[in-house]
Amino acid sequence: MSHDKNVHDKKMHDKKSYDKKENENIIEGRNAVMEAFRSGKPVDKLYVLDGCQDGAVRSIIREARKHDTILNFVEKDRLNQLSETGKHQGVIASVAAYEYAEVEDMLKLAEEKGEDPFLIILDNIEDPHNLGAIIRTANQAGAHGLTATVARTSAGALNYTPVAKVTNLVKTMEDLKKKGLWFVCADMDGDVMYDVNMKGPIGLVIGNEGEGVGRLVKDTCDFTARIPMKGDIDSLNASVAAGVLAYEIVRQRMQ
Repeated sequence: MSHDKNVHDKKMHDKKSYDKKENENIIEGRNAVMEAFRSGKPVDKLYVLDGCQDGAVRSIIREARKHDTILNFVEKDRLNQLSETGKHQGVIASVAAYEYAEVEDMLKLAEEKGEDPFLIILDNIEDPHNLGAIIRTANQAGAHGLTATVARTSAGALNYTPVAKVTNLVKTMEDLKKKGLWFVCADMDGDVMYDVNMKGPIGLVIGNEGEGVGRLVKDTCDFTARIPMKGDIDSLNASVAAGVLAYEIVRQRMQ
């Protein structure tokens, strides 16, 4: 009996290990899966709740067929097993691992567009929701890419904007300075952002809410910019601060 139980436990362990490996490259939820298809992300397999006739799910199935994606209609238990968030909404896509961009690719993208480089540098921002929101803002504000030491976020967000994963932000910034970029960081003690010239090749540095921008990274910046605030709370959410400053750069570029 004990031997049978050990065999069963090993099988369950092997199954969990397999599923965990499979989960490393999944996108779940209707919006994220549809974003993956529309942005051209190579989706290898699509798992769909068997019998689901919801209009949004049918649209995803049509996209999958257009892209020759392998379709698997499965029971809810199988989706729950694959899901990391528990919020799969009846669809899970299996995709190729995200390939991080190189910083050079971002500079090349700016050159191809005939624009001054605009990069967003993230210092110690680890919350995936914050990171996802900043990536979306970067895309809408016309940034050519982001660099971060951590890049855990929704695959849906990563599809649209180049993200470079770097180990040493200061060295990356110093290398970019040699290529003509100036760096401005968000800081409570900086000049009001409307008084800081953020035109030309620019890198916007955002730190996390708790500690802000690290000392060495801050010392590497050319300017510090402060968002004017009238309330009693001493700081903004990092993704909100990134959005406000990114659009001040957009405003200045439009003048």
